[in-house]
Amino acid sequence: MQSPVTRRSFVASLGMTAAAAGRGRALAKRTSKREAVLSLLDRGAMPDCLPAAFFIHFDEGSRLGRAAVEKHLEYFRFTGMDFVKIQYERTYPARPEIRTPADWKAMPRYGLDFFAPQIEAVEGLVKALEQEALILVTLYSPFMCAGHTASRELLVQHLEQDGDAVKQGLRIITESLLVFVRECIRLGVDGFYASTQGGEAGRPSDARLFKECVMPFDLTLMREINQACRFNILHICDYVAPYADLAPFLDYPGHVVNCNPHLTTGALSLREIARMFGRPVMGGMDRKGVIVSGGQDEIRRAVGDVLDAAPERFILGADCTLPNDIAWENIRTAIATAHARGLPSR
Repeated sequence: MQSPVTRRSFVASLGMTAAAAGRGRALAKRTSKREAVLSLLDRGAMPDCLPAAFFIHFDEGSRLGRAAVEKHLEYFRFTGMDFVKIQYERTYPARPEIRTPADWKAMPRYGLDFFAPQIEAVEGLVKALEQEALILVTLYSPFMCAGHTASRELLVQHLEQDGDAVKQGLRIITESLLVFVRECIRLGVDGFYASTQGGEAGRPSDARLFKECVMPFDLTLMREINQACRFNILHICDYVAPYADLAPFLDYPGHVVNCNPHLTTGALSLREIARMFGRPVMGGMDRKGVIVSGGQDEIRRAVGDVLDAAPERFILGADCTLPNDIAWENIRTAIATAHARGLPSR
């Protein structure tokens, strides 16, 4: 594995060009949602209005294939969100034969046939929306897929017993995911929503294991997508457990960062996160908060509060996927409020 990129070299690679001499920071009129979101990466431009997007898992019958295409389109149209994130639903099957760290070397490789139902959804959405909005594909990390294979608890236990043995399985999983990633890129996606886990507070108990056994495989995938795609979101997922520190992720690729600002050591502001990572931030709304349980006026006020505290280059969203049973009207209200309110002023 290559050594992690430095934060300075990564930020330079984003292509955030400085404005030409004499060119103001005036808003440029955009012709599509694609351009509006992409302008977040251009220091010499700003979108017409503040972009927003929220994500949910759809019902079991709408998660793969053509049914997923239709449900994603319905959700995109109804909510008015500014890009499409294709939910990843091809979960790695359980392998009960993995009982010891040494068993990970027998991890099977999955090819395009395994990913076919997910790829069908990707291909359909690219064809339907490629000229209208950015298309991002959710990408679970090798560590997350290994957890689906043998349970998160057993995976962590095996890492702590013999990390080198488990790495053999993580390497195979990474190779399989690269097959999926490269096919999505060939089909024309604009980027990925790359989700990482494994570095949460105390999980595993030795932080060295994250750097040696989890991070290298994350970076293999993320370097691949960063070289090929114009817009990737780094999602630091706290669905399983919170984080004590975001520092291990500062050098991870990703044009935008999305994470929960509430750590075990205290809360960070959205502006602090933007300064730490040197890139735009997505988030602001608690995935279990007012957007789920509040009335329409409460949601509007909550969005206003988020925008008051947001960095200049920002996408309104949640810290992770919203509950499946959320009322879509709540999501539409949050997005419409962001569009009407406009950009944070600094």
